Amino acid sequence: MKKLLLASAAISAAGFGPVHAAEKAEVLSTYADIAEAGYADSLATAERLGEAVDVLITSPSAEALQAAKDAWLAARVPYQQTEVFRFGNAIVDDWEGKVNAWPLDEGLIDYVDASYGGPTDENALAAINVVANPTFTLSGEEIDASSITPELLSETLHEADEVEANVATGYHAIEFLLWGQDLNGTGPGAGERPWTDYAQGEDCTNDNCERRAEYLKAAIDLLISDLEWMTAQWSAEGEARTSLMEDENAGISAILTGMGSLSYGEQAGERMRLGLMLNDPEEEHDCFSDNTHNSHYYDGLGIRNVYLGEYTRIDGSLVSGPSVSDLVTETDPEADTALKADLDATVIALGRIKSVAESGMSYDQMLARDNAAGEAVVMGGIEALVQQTQSIERAVTALQLDAIEFEGSDSLDNPEAVFQ
Repeated sequence: MKKLLLASAAISAAGFGPVHAAEKAEVLSTYADIAEAGYADSLATAERLGEAVDVLITSPSAEALQAAKDAWLAARVPYQQTEVFRFGNAIVDDWEGKVNAWPLDEGLIDYVDASYGGPTDENALAAINVVANPTFTLSGEEIDASSITPELLSETLHEADEVEANVATGYHAIEFLLWGQDLNGTGPGAGERPWTDYAQGEDCTNDNCERRAEYLKAAIDLLISDLEWMTAQWSAEGEARTSLMEDENAGISAILTGMGSLSYGEQAGERMRLGLMLNDPEEEHDCFSDNTHNSHYYDGLGIRNVYLGEYTRIDGSLVSGPSVSDLVTETDPEADTALKADLDATVIALGRIKSVAESGMSYDQMLARDNAAGEAVVMGGIEALVQQTQSIERAVTALQLDAIEFEGSDSLDNPEAVFQ
Protein backbone atom coordinates (compact mmCIF):
# COMPACT_ATOMS: atom_id res chain seq x y z
CA MET A 1 0.00 0.00 0.00
CA LYS A 2 1.25 3.49 -0.80
CA LYS A 3 2.75 5.33 2.15
CA LEU A 4 2.28 8.94 3.19
CA LEU A 5 5.62 10.16 4.56
CA LEU A 6 5.67 12.94 7.12
CA ALA A 7 8.49 15.43 7.14
CA SER A 8 10.95 14.97 9.96
CA ALA A 9 10.02 16.73 13.14
CA ALA A 10 13.59 18.01 13.31
CA ILE A 11 12.30 21.08 11.46
CA SER A 12 9.83 21.87 14.24
CA ALA A 13 9.54 25.47 15.32
CA ALA A 14 12.28 26.88 17.49
CA GLY A 15 11.52 27.03 21.14
CA PHE A 16 9.59 23.76 21.41
CA GLY A 17 11.30 21.99 24.24
CA PRO A 18 11.48 18.23 24.84
CA VAL A 19 8.78 16.58 26.92
CA HIS A 20 9.78 15.03 30.23
CA ALA A 21 10.35 11.28 30.03
CA ALA A 22 8.23 10.56 33.11
CA GLU A 23 5.25 12.24 31.47
CA LYS A 24 5.72 10.12 28.37
CA ALA A 25 5.76 6.98 30.48
CA GLU A 26 2.46 8.00 32.08
CA VAL A 27 0.93 8.64 28.66
CA LEU A 28 2.06 5.24 27.41
CA SER A 29 0.61 3.61 30.52
CA THR A 30 -2.77 5.27 29.87
CA TYR A 31 -2.70 4.13 26.26
CA ALA A 32 -1.92 0.54 27.28
CA ASP A 33 -4.67 0.66 29.93
CA ILE A 34 -7.19 1.73 27.28
CA ALA A 35 -6.01 -1.05 24.98
CA GLU A 36 -6.36 -3.66 27.71
CA ALA A 37 -9.83 -2.41 28.62
CA GLY A 38 -10.96 -2.24 24.99
CA TYR A 39 -9.86 -5.78 24.23
CA ALA A 40 -11.33 -7.02 27.52
CA ASP A 41 -14.66 -5.46 26.53
CA SER A 42 -14.35 -7.02 23.09
CA LEU A 43 -13.76 -10.38 24.75
CA ALA A 44 -16.73 -9.98 27.09
CA THR A 45 -19.10 -9.11 24.25
CA ALA A 46 -17.72 -11.97 22.13
CA GLU A 47 -18.45 -14.36 25.01
CA ARG A 48 -22.03 -13.06 25.12
CA LEU A 49 -22.22 -13.60 21.38
CA GLY A 50 -21.02 -17.15 21.98
CA GLU A 51 -23.80 -17.73 24.49
CA ALA A 52 -26.38 -16.44 22.01
CA VAL A 53 -24.98 -18.69 19.28
CA ASP A 54 -25.18 -21.69 21.62
CA VAL A 55 -28.89 -21.00 22.06
CA LEU A 56 -29.35 -20.66 18.30
CA ILE A 57 -27.61 -23.97 17.69
CA THR A 58 -29.36 -25.94 20.42
CA SER A 59 -32.83 -24.37 20.09
CA PRO A 60 -33.07 -22.75 16.65
CA SER A 61 -35.79 -20.13 16.15
CA ALA A 62 -36.31 -16.75 14.56
CA GLU A 63 -35.94 -15.18 18.01
CA ALA A 64 -32.67 -17.02 18.70
CA LEU A 65 -31.20 -15.90 15.37
CA GLN A 66 -32.19 -12.29 16.05
CA ALA A 67 -30.65 -12.48 19.52
CA ALA A 68 -27.38 -13.73 18.00
CA LYS A 69 -27.44 -10.89 15.47
CA ASP A 70 -28.03 -8.36 18.24
CA ALA A 71 -25.11 -9.82 20.19
CA TRP A 72 -22.87 -9.55 17.10
CA LEU A 73 -23.81 -5.90 16.66
CA ALA A 74 -23.06 -5.21 20.32
CA ALA A 75 -19.68 -6.95 20.01
CA ARG A 76 -18.63 -4.57 17.25
CA VAL A 77 -18.92 -1.49 19.47
CA PRO A 78 -15.85 -2.07 21.69
CA TYR A 79 -13.86 -3.92 19.04
CA GLN A 80 -13.99 -1.12 16.48
CA GLN A 81 -12.64 1.27 19.10
CA THR A 82 -9.52 -0.92 19.34
CA GLU A 83 -8.58 -0.61 15.67
CA VAL A 84 -6.52 2.47 16.46
CA PHE A 85 -3.98 0.13 18.11
CA ARG A 86 -3.10 -1.29 14.70
CA PHE A 87 -0.32 0.06 12.47
CA GLY A 88 1.83 1.42 15.30
CA ASN A 89 1.90 -1.90 17.17
CA ALA A 90 3.18 -4.78 15.05
CA ILE A 91 1.79 -7.38 17.46
CA VAL A 92 -1.72 -6.05 16.80
CA ASP A 93 -1.33 -5.54 13.07
CA ASP A 94 0.03 -9.07 12.57
CA TRP A 95 -2.91 -10.49 14.55
CA GLU A 96 -5.78 -8.32 13.29
CA GLY A 97 -6.37 -10.27 10.09
CA LYS A 98 -7.55 -13.24 12.16
CA VAL A 99 -10.48 -11.32 13.63
CA ASN A 100 -11.47 -8.49 11.29
CA ALA A 101 -10.29 -9.32 7.76
CA TRP A 102 -12.63 -8.21 4.96
CA PRO A 103 -13.95 -8.24 2.31
CA LEU A 104 -14.36 -11.99 2.05
CA ASP A 105 -15.32 -14.48 -0.66
CA GLU A 106 -18.25 -15.95 1.22
CA GLY A 107 -18.60 -18.89 -1.17
CA LEU A 108 -15.57 -20.36 0.57
CA ILE A 109 -17.73 -20.88 3.66
CA ASP A 110 -21.33 -21.66 2.68
CA TYR A 111 -23.92 -21.58 -0.07
CA VAL A 112 -24.30 -18.42 -2.15
CA ASP A 113 -26.70 -17.14 -4.77
CA ALA A 114 -26.19 -18.35 -8.35
CA SER A 115 -25.25 -14.81 -9.37
CA TYR A 116 -22.13 -15.10 -7.20
CA GLY A 117 -20.47 -17.37 -9.76
CA GLY A 118 -17.76 -19.95 -9.18
CA PRO A 119 -13.97 -20.11 -8.88
CA THR A 120 -12.02 -17.24 -10.38
CA ASP A 121 -8.48 -16.77 -11.69
CA GLU A 122 -7.76 -14.76 -8.55
CA ASN A 123 -9.27 -17.31 -6.16
CA ALA A 124 -9.81 -20.96 -7.05
CA LEU A 125 -11.47 -21.50 -3.65
CA ALA A 126 -13.99 -18.67 -3.96
CA ALA A 127 -16.97 -21.07 -4.09
CA ILE A 128 -15.64 -24.22 -2.44
CA ASN A 129 -18.42 -24.19 0.22
CA VAL A 130 -16.79 -25.93 3.16
CA VAL A 131 -20.13 -26.31 4.94
CA ALA A 132 -21.41 -28.53 2.11
CA ASN A 133 -18.17 -30.41 1.43
CA PRO A 134 -16.52 -32.62 4.07
CA THR A 135 -13.56 -33.07 1.71
CA PHE A 136 -12.05 -30.70 -0.82
CA THR A 137 -8.78 -30.12 -2.64
CA LEU A 138 -6.44 -27.36 -1.57
CA SER A 139 -3.15 -26.78 -3.39
CA GLY A 140 -3.33 -30.27 -4.85
CA GLU A 141 -3.93 -31.92 -1.47
CA GLU A 142 -7.19 -33.50 -0.34
CA ILE A 143 -8.36 -31.89 2.91
CA ASP A 144 -10.45 -33.79 5.46
CA ALA A 145 -13.09 -31.32 6.67
CA SER A 146 -15.45 -33.94 8.04
CA SER A 147 -15.07 -32.20 11.40
CA ILE A 148 -15.14 -28.39 11.31
CA THR A 149 -12.82 -27.22 14.08
CA PRO A 150 -11.14 -23.95 15.01
CA GLU A 151 -7.87 -25.49 13.80
CA LEU A 152 -9.33 -26.26 10.37
CA LEU A 153 -10.51 -22.66 10.06
CA SER A 154 -7.35 -20.96 11.29
CA GLU A 155 -4.61 -23.29 10.06
CA THR A 156 -6.02 -24.59 6.77
CA LEU A 157 -8.72 -22.29 5.43
CA HIS A 158 -7.92 -18.77 6.52
CA GLU A 159 -6.09 -16.98 3.69
CA ALA A 160 -5.69 -20.36 1.97
CA ASP A 161 -3.46 -20.28 -1.11
CA GLU A 162 -2.25 -16.90 0.24
CA VAL A 163 -5.43 -15.26 -1.07
CA GLU A 164 -6.57 -12.45 1.26
CA ALA A 165 -10.22 -12.90 0.22
CA ASN A 166 -10.22 -16.41 1.71
CA VAL A 167 -11.42 -15.12 5.06
CA ALA A 168 -12.52 -18.10 7.11
CA THR A 169 -12.38 -16.63 10.62
CA GLY A 170 -13.35 -13.58 12.62
CA TYR A 171 -16.24 -11.18 12.91
CA HIS A 172 -17.11 -11.09 9.21
CA ALA A 173 -17.20 -14.85 8.73
CA ILE A 174 -19.58 -14.97 11.71
CA GLU A 175 -21.56 -12.05 10.28
CA PHE A 176 -22.08 -13.96 7.02
CA LEU A 177 -23.18 -17.08 8.89
CA LEU A 178 -25.78 -15.03 10.78
CA TRP A 179 -27.08 -12.75 8.03
CA GLY A 180 -26.20 -14.52 4.79
CA GLN A 181 -25.49 -12.60 1.60
CA ASP A 182 -26.89 -9.12 1.09
CA LEU A 183 -28.33 -9.46 -2.41
CA ASN A 184 -29.83 -5.96 -2.50
CA GLY A 185 -26.88 -4.18 -4.10
CA THR A 186 -27.23 -0.47 -3.34
CA GLY A 187 -30.93 -0.94 -2.60
CA PRO A 188 -32.45 -1.18 0.88
CA GLY A 189 -32.08 -4.33 2.96
CA ALA A 190 -29.38 -6.47 4.57
CA GLY A 191 -28.80 -10.22 4.38
CA GLU A 192 -31.86 -12.38 5.00
CA ARG A 193 -30.60 -15.78 6.11
CA PRO A 194 -33.57 -17.78 7.47
CA TRP A 195 -33.34 -19.17 10.99
CA THR A 196 -34.19 -22.54 9.50
CA ASP A 197 -30.63 -22.68 8.13
CA TYR A 198 -29.88 -23.86 11.68
CA ALA A 199 -33.03 -25.98 12.14
CA GLN A 200 -32.81 -29.66 12.88
CA GLY A 201 -34.14 -32.56 10.82
CA GLU A 202 -36.79 -31.95 8.17
CA ASP A 203 -37.08 -28.24 9.00
CA CYS A 204 -33.51 -27.58 7.81
CA THR A 205 -33.27 -25.25 4.81
CA ASN A 206 -30.42 -25.05 2.31
CA ASP A 207 -29.00 -28.35 3.59
CA ASN A 208 -26.08 -29.06 5.94
CA CYS A 209 -27.59 -27.29 8.95
CA GLU A 210 -25.53 -29.31 11.43
CA ARG A 211 -22.27 -28.52 9.63
CA ARG A 212 -23.27 -24.85 9.33
CA ALA A 213 -23.79 -24.77 13.08
CA GLU A 214 -20.47 -26.54 13.56
CA TYR A 215 -18.69 -23.90 11.47
CA LEU A 216 -20.39 -21.06 13.37
CA LYS A 217 -19.46 -22.58 16.71
CA ALA A 218 -15.84 -23.08 15.63
CA ALA A 219 -15.62 -19.48 14.41
CA ILE A 220 -17.01 -18.15 17.70
CA ASP A 221 -14.67 -20.26 19.81
CA LEU A 222 -11.73 -19.08 17.74
CA LEU A 223 -12.74 -15.42 18.03
CA ILE A 224 -12.99 -15.74 21.81
CA SER A 225 -9.60 -17.45 21.98
CA ASP A 226 -7.97 -14.77 19.81
CA LEU A 227 -9.43 -11.97 21.94
CA GLU A 228 -8.29 -13.69 25.14
CA TRP A 229 -4.78 -13.76 23.72
CA MET A 230 -4.76 -10.10 22.69
CA THR A 231 -6.21 -8.93 26.00
CA ALA A 232 -3.37 -10.72 27.77
CA GLN A 233 -0.79 -8.96 25.59
CA TRP A 234 -1.80 -5.61 27.11
CA SER A 235 -1.76 -6.80 30.72
CA ALA A 236 0.97 -5.70 33.14
CA GLU A 237 3.44 -8.30 31.90
CA GLY A 238 2.05 -8.64 28.37
CA GLU A 239 4.28 -8.38 25.33
CA ALA A 240 2.37 -5.49 23.72
CA ARG A 241 2.59 -3.34 26.85
CA THR A 242 6.22 -4.12 27.65
CA SER A 243 7.29 -3.55 24.03
CA LEU A 244 5.50 -0.21 23.99
CA MET A 245 7.24 0.95 27.19
CA GLU A 246 10.78 -0.02 26.11
CA ASP A 247 11.38 3.18 24.12
CA GLU A 248 9.21 6.12 25.13
CA ASN A 249 9.70 8.18 21.99
CA ALA A 250 8.99 5.14 19.82
CA GLY A 251 5.92 4.46 21.95
CA ILE A 252 4.51 7.95 21.43
CA SER A 253 5.25 7.58 17.71
CA ALA A 254 3.31 4.29 17.73
CA ILE A 255 0.24 6.04 19.15
CA LEU A 256 0.32 8.73 16.47
CA THR A 257 1.08 6.20 13.73
CA GLY A 258 -2.04 4.26 14.65
CA MET A 259 -4.13 7.42 14.75
CA GLY A 260 -2.89 8.74 11.40
CA SER A 261 -2.91 5.46 9.52
CA LEU A 262 -6.42 4.50 10.59
CA SER A 263 -7.66 8.02 9.95
CA TYR A 264 -6.16 8.46 6.50
CA GLY A 265 -5.29 5.41 4.44
CA GLU A 266 -7.47 2.82 6.14
CA GLN A 267 -10.70 4.59 7.00
CA ALA A 268 -10.88 7.67 4.75
CA GLY A 269 -9.30 5.76 1.86
CA GLU A 270 -9.81 2.01 1.76
CA ARG A 271 -13.02 1.83 3.78
CA MET A 272 -14.82 4.93 2.52
CA ARG A 273 -13.45 6.72 -0.55
CA LEU A 274 -12.77 3.53 -2.52
CA GLY A 275 -16.31 2.20 -2.17
CA LEU A 276 -17.72 5.60 -3.10
CA MET A 277 -15.55 5.81 -6.22
CA LEU A 278 -16.56 2.32 -7.32
CA ASN A 279 -20.20 2.64 -6.19
CA ASP A 280 -19.65 -0.86 -4.87
CA PRO A 281 -21.54 -2.22 -1.83
CA GLU A 282 -19.02 -5.08 -1.68
CA GLU A 283 -16.59 -2.44 -0.35
CA GLU A 284 -18.90 -1.86 2.60
CA HIS A 285 -17.10 -2.88 5.79
CA ASP A 286 -20.00 -4.75 7.44
CA CYS A 287 -21.64 -5.68 4.16
CA PHE A 288 -23.89 -8.56 5.28
CA SER A 289 -25.48 -6.79 8.25
CA ASP A 290 -25.55 -3.20 6.95
CA ASN A 291 -23.76 -2.13 10.13
CA THR A 292 -21.01 -0.16 8.40
CA HIS A 293 -22.24 3.20 9.70
CA ASN A 294 -21.54 2.00 13.25
CA SER A 295 -18.14 0.53 12.39
CA HIS A 296 -17.03 3.83 10.86
CA TYR A 297 -18.33 5.80 13.83
CA TYR A 298 -16.61 3.69 16.46
CA ASP A 299 -13.34 3.68 14.51
CA GLY A 300 -13.42 7.47 14.64
CA LEU A 301 -14.28 7.45 18.33
CA GLY A 302 -11.35 5.12 19.00
CA ILE A 303 -8.92 7.60 17.43
CA ARG A 304 -10.20 10.36 19.68
CA ASN A 305 -10.08 8.05 22.72
CA VAL A 306 -6.35 7.49 22.53
CA TYR A 307 -5.47 11.13 21.86
CA LEU A 308 -7.51 12.35 24.83
CA GLY A 309 -6.57 9.38 27.03
CA GLU A 310 -10.18 8.45 27.77
CA TYR A 311 -12.24 5.32 27.07
CA THR A 312 -15.75 4.58 28.31
CA ARG A 313 -16.13 0.87 28.98
CA ILE A 314 -19.23 -1.17 28.22
CA ASP A 315 -20.18 -1.06 31.92
CA GLY A 316 -20.08 2.76 31.84
CA SER A 317 -16.84 3.13 33.80
CA LEU A 318 -14.11 5.44 32.52
CA VAL A 319 -10.47 4.55 31.88
CA SER A 320 -8.46 7.76 31.72
CA GLY A 321 -5.09 9.31 32.46
CA PRO A 322 -2.29 11.47 31.05
CA SER A 323 -2.58 11.69 27.27
CA VAL A 324 -0.86 12.67 24.06
CA SER A 325 -3.03 15.77 24.19
CA ASP A 326 -1.25 16.74 27.41
CA LEU A 327 2.13 16.34 25.74
CA VAL A 328 1.17 18.41 22.70
CA THR A 329 -0.30 21.14 24.90
CA GLU A 330 3.10 21.61 26.57
CA THR A 331 4.89 22.25 23.28
CA ASP A 332 2.25 23.71 20.95
CA PRO A 333 -1.10 24.53 22.56
CA GLU A 334 -2.54 25.72 19.26
CA ALA A 335 -1.75 22.37 17.63
CA ASP A 336 -3.53 20.59 20.45
CA THR A 337 -6.57 22.85 20.18
CA ALA A 338 -6.74 22.32 16.42
CA LEU A 339 -6.44 18.55 16.68
CA LYS A 340 -9.08 18.28 19.38
CA ALA A 341 -11.43 20.38 17.26
CA ASP A 342 -10.77 18.17 14.24
CA LEU A 343 -11.31 14.99 16.25
CA ASP A 344 -14.64 16.35 17.45
CA ALA A 345 -15.58 17.37 13.90
CA THR A 346 -14.78 13.87 12.63
CA VAL A 347 -16.91 12.19 15.27
CA ILE A 348 -19.76 14.55 14.36
CA ALA A 349 -19.34 13.83 10.62
CA LEU A 350 -19.24 10.07 11.20
CA GLY A 351 -22.17 10.46 13.56
CA ARG A 352 -24.10 12.06 10.73
CA ILE A 353 -23.49 8.96 8.58
CA LYS A 354 -24.73 6.89 11.51
CA SER A 355 -27.87 8.97 12.02
CA VAL A 356 -28.72 9.02 8.29
CA ALA A 357 -28.34 5.22 8.15
CA GLU A 358 -30.51 4.77 11.23
CA SER A 359 -33.12 7.04 9.63
CA GLY A 360 -33.50 4.77 6.62
CA MET A 361 -30.67 5.31 4.11
CA SER A 362 -28.20 2.48 4.78
CA TYR A 363 -24.52 2.92 4.05
CA ASP A 364 -24.61 0.76 0.91
CA GLN A 365 -27.43 2.96 -0.40
CA MET A 366 -25.18 5.98 0.15
CA LEU A 367 -22.67 4.37 -2.22
CA ALA A 368 -25.17 4.20 -5.10
CA ARG A 369 -24.34 6.03 -8.31
CA ASP A 370 -26.24 9.32 -8.63
CA ASN A 371 -27.17 9.37 -4.92
CA ALA A 372 -25.92 12.93 -4.41
CA ALA A 373 -27.26 13.21 -0.88
CA GLY A 374 -25.63 9.93 0.19
CA GLU A 375 -22.34 10.86 -1.45
CA ALA A 376 -22.32 14.19 0.37
CA VAL A 377 -22.80 12.49 3.73
CA VAL A 378 -19.97 10.01 3.11
CA MET A 379 -17.68 12.69 1.69
CA GLY A 380 -18.27 14.74 4.82
CA GLY A 381 -16.77 11.92 6.84
CA ILE A 382 -13.87 11.44 4.43
CA GLU A 383 -12.99 15.13 4.38
CA ALA A 384 -13.12 15.33 8.17
CA LEU A 385 -10.76 12.34 8.47
CA VAL A 386 -8.30 13.85 5.99
CA GLN A 387 -8.35 17.20 7.81
CA GLN A 388 -7.87 15.37 11.09
CA THR A 389 -4.81 13.61 9.69
CA GLN A 390 -3.21 16.94 8.85
CA SER A 391 -3.62 17.98 12.46
CA ILE A 392 -2.09 14.68 13.58
CA GLU A 393 0.92 15.54 11.41
CA ARG A 394 1.18 18.88 13.20
CA ALA A 395 1.14 17.07 16.56
CA VAL A 396 4.05 14.89 15.39
CA THR A 397 6.02 18.03 14.59
CA ALA A 398 5.11 19.63 17.91
CA LEU A 399 6.52 16.62 19.78
CA GLN A 400 9.77 16.64 17.77
CA LEU A 401 9.41 13.00 16.82
CA ASP A 402 11.28 11.27 14.04
CA ALA A 403 9.64 10.83 10.64
CA ILE A 404 6.46 8.75 10.76
CA GLU A 405 4.84 6.83 7.93
CA PHE A 406 1.06 6.79 7.71
CA GLU A 407 -0.80 4.26 5.60
CA GLY A 408 -1.95 5.70 2.29
CA SER A 409 -4.57 4.70 -0.26
CA ASP A 410 -4.67 5.04 -4.02
CA SER A 411 -8.24 6.27 -3.67
CA LEU A 412 -6.83 9.39 -1.99
CA ASP A 413 -3.27 9.61 -3.32
CA ASN A 414 -3.65 8.40 -6.91
CA PRO A 415 -7.35 8.06 -7.81
CA GLU A 416 -6.71 7.21 -11.46
CA ALA A 417 -4.91 4.03 -10.40
CA VAL A 418 -8.16 2.69 -8.89
CA PHE A 419 -9.63 2.26 -12.37
CA GLN A 420 -6.52 0.81 -14.06
